[in-house]
Amino acid sequence: MEGSGSLVGGPVEGTPVPLLDGFIEPTFLIAFVVAVISAFVITAVAALVFRMAARKRAWARAFIRLCRRPFRIVILIGALWIVTSVYLTTTPDLTLAVDFIMRALFIAAATWLVAALVYFFEEVIAARYRIDVRDNRVARRVRTQLRMLRRISVVVVIVCAIGTVLLSIPGAAAVGASLFASAGLLSVVAGLAAQSSLANVFAGMQLSFSNALRVDDVVIVENEWGRIEEITLTYIVVHIWDDRRMVLPSTYFTTTPFQNWTRRTSELLGSVEFDVDWRVSTGAMREELNRIVAQTELWDRRVAVLQVTDAVGGFVRIRVLVSAGDAAMLWDLRCIVRENLVGWLVAENPDALPLGRVEVRQPARRPTTSATSAAREQRPVTEAPGLFSGDSEAVHRGEEFTRSMPIQEISDQKL
Repeated sequence: MEGSGSLVGGPVEGTPVPLLDGFIEPTFLIAFVVAVISAFVITAVAALVFRMAARKRAWARAFIRLCRRPFRIVILIGALWIVTSVYLTTTPDLTLAVDFIMRALFIAAATWLVAALVYFFEEVIAARYRIDVRDNRVARRVRTQLRMLRRISVVVVIVCAIGTVLLSIPGAAAVGASLFASAGLLSVVAGLAAQSSLANVFAGMQLSFSNALRVDDVVIVENEWGRIEEITLTYIVVHIWDDRRMVLPSTYFTTTPFQNWTRRTSELLGSVEFDVDWRVSTGAMREELNRIVAQTELWDRRVAVLQVTDAVGGFVRIRVLVSAGDAAMLWDLRCIVRENLVGWLVAENPDALPLGRVEVRQPARRPTTSATSAAREQRPVTEAPGLFSGDSEAVHRGEEFTRSMPIQEISDQKL
């Protein structure tokens, strides 16, 4: 029937079919099928090549695991975008809409692929720095910096992708100009609103690249012992020894003092103290210490010292200083040394066990009242020399005060 046969409107003689007929043209369908098949062939060949390389190379296995899906989607959307741009014949408005949709999909897929490549390069580089060894200070520093760079890179790629999609919208240039005109005021408002967040971001970057804090560092924060489990742009997660997690803002570590036990090396010294009796045999106790540490793999054979550090209050204080490869081994080593030395004191030197000495005296019997009075009367009295009595000089001083004073007569003429 004339006047019908199109979804947009009736066809006009001498004009191309605008929508439905353009999609069902044989040329477009053939090109669409060829594009899909070509995309699958390209991805299959690439997969075959990387699978062959993955038999001997670990990086190829990581690439297949991380980049397989985004790579396939990028190839497929790119091929379909080319087909729709060349063979799709529709109205100009619909062509622009289809082109924008394909462009946005391609940018999204490419962003996914770039982010996957960032993860891939991080994993390949980090694989060269193992942290499951004793001296892993450099490896932990590199892994911390790589993790921070990966997060920053992914954020930058996503922001650039969103900006590219927005700028590809027809008429977005005028909107963007008006937005940039008010960017000064908005930047001030945003800066005030996000002041704490930005401070955490810069603090996280400072910690990552200043080598002050790394992943797996042993730290003491808020009187808690733990390891740095994760460092992000805004917060840091500390894995406490009893499997709790303490989440602290990044600014905490730039404004508050904290202890880092593994900043230079993971090797540490630890002490074990005893309060024992003065009859302790320090020489035999030192020999027992050497025997204990020589039989355990926790000791790194650097330091094993027994010293008497104090001897007051009825006790002798003995301090044992030992060393280990890291904090965890040091804790176990201290417990082993304490337990075995206590057992040695009980079994081999029981006289050295701490004792509390108390002196008990029997009170003397007090005499009766009459006997006390008689003893007081019989006891001679000793008098010390006084000011006016006791020796010749005192008597002379007393006479000066007690003798009569002469009175001089005064004549009437002088009155």
